[in-house]
Amino acid sequence: MLKQMLYGFILASVLTSCKKETEKAVSETQLPEASITEECYLGIFKNDTISMQLKIEGNQLTSGNLSYHRFQKDKNEGTLVGELKGDTLLAVYTFKSEGMTSVRDVAFLKMGATYTEGFGESVDDNAGKVTFKDPKTLQFDPNTILSKVVCP
Repeated sequence: MLKQMLYGFILASVLTSCKKETEKAVSETQLPEASITEECYLGIFKNDTISMQLKIEGNQLTSGNLSYHRFQKDKNEGTLVGELKGDTLLAVYTFKSEGMTSVRDVAFLKMGATYTEGFGESVDDNAGKVTFKDPKTLQFDPNTILSKVVCP
């Protein structure tokens, strides 16, 4: 009887030890973190320049910068926050121009290593934010293409 109890105790100890090792191995295994990619784009159109820098995690635009430098006009520089829906980047652009801060929706269609800016009917909410009336009706201008460049 004593032998059976001893064998039972040893068996229970071994099984418990194996279970703890398995639990430890499982808990030490971490799921891969979603990688954050940084991408930069530039478009030069005669005397105008548009530059865009994006940090993307999964389908979320975690942060971004967008600058419009139009010939003989004040430049617009600001930040982007938004998301990628399929091949379309929809974001809110908060920028300064002529000493004032403004907010408006922007859209860009990704095609390979380029983004094409989208335009559509907009509405002003009278609180300083301009949004697209219907993002499904956006038109993407083939003359406003930003090409991928090396980030500074």
